[in-house]
This record gives sequence, C-alpha cells and structure tokens, in this order.
Amino acid sequence: MADPYKTLGVAQGASADEIKKAYRKLAKKLHPDVNPGNKKVETQFKEATAAYDLLSDAEKRRKFDAGEIDDQGNPRGFSGWGNAAGRGGAGAGARRGPRAADAGVDDAFADDLFRDFFNFGRGGGQRAGVKMRGADVTYKAEVAFLEAARGAKKRLTLSDGKTLDITIPPGTMDGQSLRLKGQGLPGQGGAPNGDAYVEIGVAPHAYFEREGSDILLECPISLGEAVLGGQITVPTIDGNVSLKVPKGSNTGTQLRLKGKGVPDPKGVRGDQYVRFVVVLPRQMDSELEQSVERWAKTHGADQDVREKFSKS
Repeated sequence: MADPYKTLGVAQGASADEIKKAYRKLAKKLHPDVNPGNKKVETQFKEATAAYDLLSDAEKRRKFDAGEIDDQGNPRGFSGWGNAAGRGGAGAGARRGPRAADAGVDDAFADDLFRDFFNFGRGGGQRAGVKMRGADVTYKAEVAFLEAARGAKKRLTLSDGKTLDITIPPGTMDGQSLRLKGQGLPGQGGAPNGDAYVEIGVAPHAYFEREGSDILLECPISLGEAVLGGQITVPTIDGNVSLKVPKGSNTGTQLRLKGKGVPDPKGVRGDQYVRFVVVLPRQMDSELEQSVERWAKTHGADQDVREKFSKS
C-alpha cells in the first residue's frame, strides 16, 4: 500500500473528520457494487479502506507518523509481528490494564508477568491467600455498515491466535463498546475472570449515511422522472423497494420510508429518507434543447430561481 495520506488524498495534518470525508468520497466512487468486475478499482478500494483503517485509529496514526509502524501497521525494525487481523475473521487489537504494548512488552510476555506475580517456586504453587479478579481486556474491531445496521455474528482472531465470537446487535453505533462477561484474563485463587470489551468501528457505506436511527440516501433521478414522475427502485438496508417519484420533483425533494431505518436501543426502528438529485442526460440532443428553448421563452421569465439572493 502507498502512503495512506496520499491514498486518501489528504494532508498529513488532516483532521479525523477530513479523513473520514475523504474516505467516504472514495468509497462512493470505488465501491465494488458500483464497479462490478473491475479488479483495478477493487484493489484501489481495498487500499483506500486499509489507509482509512490506519489513519482513523488515533493510536495507529500516531505510531505511523512517528515511524514506529509501517503502512501495514507492522512495527518497524522487527520481523514476525503480523497485523492483529488474522485469517478467517475480523482483526482485533487488544489492550490490557496499563497498555503492555505501549511499554514495549508484547502480549505473551505481559501474560507471563501476570503469572509470575501470582505464582511462586518451580512448582508453580499459588500464593496463599491471593485472590484477585482477572484483568479486563479491550479489543477493537471494524465491521461493515450493513453488519452494524442489521446485526451480525463475527469471529475475531486475536493477536495470540485465539478466536473470539461476538454478536453485533442491530443498530450498533460507530464507537460503541460491547461487553463480553468473563472473556478477559483469568482470575487468581478462584476469583472470576475479567471481562472483554470490544470497541466497534463502523466503516462508511458507499451510498447510505446514518443519522441516529435514520438512514439517509441521496438518489439520482432523470429529468423525465423529475418532470413527469414515475416508479423507481431504491435500496434500503433490508433490500430494494419500489418508490413513487411525484411529478415536478426537484433536487432536494425528500421522501420518507417509514420504519426502514435502524433499531434504537429500545428496538424501535427509525426511518429512511430519500433525497432526490436531478441528473441531466449525459448527452443533450437537439430535440430536448429546442423543447427547453421554447419553454424558456414563454415561462423562463416568470420564475426567479435565485430570488433568495435578493433577500438580506
């Protein structure tokens, strides 16, 4: 992968919001659903997604800018340290108590420290009277927009090779943390295990946007559909539905699809809002131009489309 900043087309000092907007713009252009069968564009989409994954994580970005990791997220100057993402599952990076990785200590060594603290002698016997709950651990995982909206089951492959199965509830928000009771580090002296917390990052979608429990969709319509109306097919998170375009629809006209949003914490679904954008024909033919010209001569002066500019 090239320089992630260049891949997304942003400056090194770009804000998190600028990085997100740049990726969203590229995702809309390069998404495989928009470019079926185009392997070159598919590769560009994967590179853009990898760049966003690195730069959207404040800690990864800091380490990359400081030269501590490369553009793949691997520590510089060390071999055999792969990314946290494993084969066959979503990637997850872990934190435990004070962050061992930040102190230059890998996870396996950190586990040994915990064991050495609570055990003594070659026999490994437990220290008398020591009873302590296991430490909590925190992981990060990125899921697709539709997985978060509709809910999904994911298998995370951890940095130590172990796997963790999680259920993404429908309506999961970006940055939401899921608690997995008893999935943290083991307790000592019969005390319970710690908990695992999984912080969910939701990847932007090519054309859906989310606002609370509502879904926003910008939908292109042709000049004929805008003037004459018609029946069109639009996507929702549940699949395609038929939608009637009213006659005289304009750019900015918005229709509501009730109950087609995502569930809120109480399970009540929001709505989907479809905002029309009128798109002129790719090639203007003489018949259309002449028709518009005749119309403009008799009606154009009756309509001031820029009247708002005259208001103070």
